Amino acid sequence: MRSGVREWRRRNNPLRRRSDVVEAWTALVVAVLLLVAAPLAGALAGRWAHDDAQAAALRQRADRHQVTAQVVGHPPETMPAVEGGRQQTVAVSVRWTPPGEHARTATARVPAGTHRGDVVDVWFDDHGRSVAPPPNDTMVWQHTLTLGVCVAGGAAASVLLGHAAVRRVAMRHRLAEWEREWALTEPQWTRHRPA
Repeated sequence: MRSGVREWRRRNNPLRRRSDVVEAWTALVVAVLLLVAAPLAGALAGRWAHDDAQAAALRQRADRHQVTAQVVGHPPETMPAVEGGRQQTVAVSVRWTPPGEHARTATARVPAGTHRGDVVDVWFDDHGRSVAPPPNDTMVWQHTLTLGVCVAGGAAASVLLGHAAVRRVAMRHRLAEWEREWALTEPQWTRHRPA
């Protein structure tokens, strides 16, 4: 197999143009980039995204706390507009009693369809504001995979666009070389005589 590759590279074929050689080497580079560099870029971006998302989730878990509260307000009768597939929530007053303290009341986001008197789990930050729950491990991995796949796909698309540009330039050069050769060869084949 190796000798075949060496022969292919050293072959002295009069029909092979310099643009053919450039295009062949470009195809080899493109294959290596698509099979090695694009997945490696995706893996590195995914690792970075995982570390970043994991650190953000740990910070949020440290700043937020979950409480079990009773809905004391009146949730709206009408449902809010759909929010792109997310679970719909409404703001309503809730009451809970922290251990060893007096009862507290605050406004929190609860799932739509919750009624007065229902017991729900809500999240608050250190300042007592209602916040979304911190990302769990599944969310971190979804973020990791999404970013990794997007970077790998973007790298592959960039390589393929670059390859298409090189092929276009190589084709232009090849046609120009053929035109020059034909201009020299045509009079010998056609025995074209000036009129």
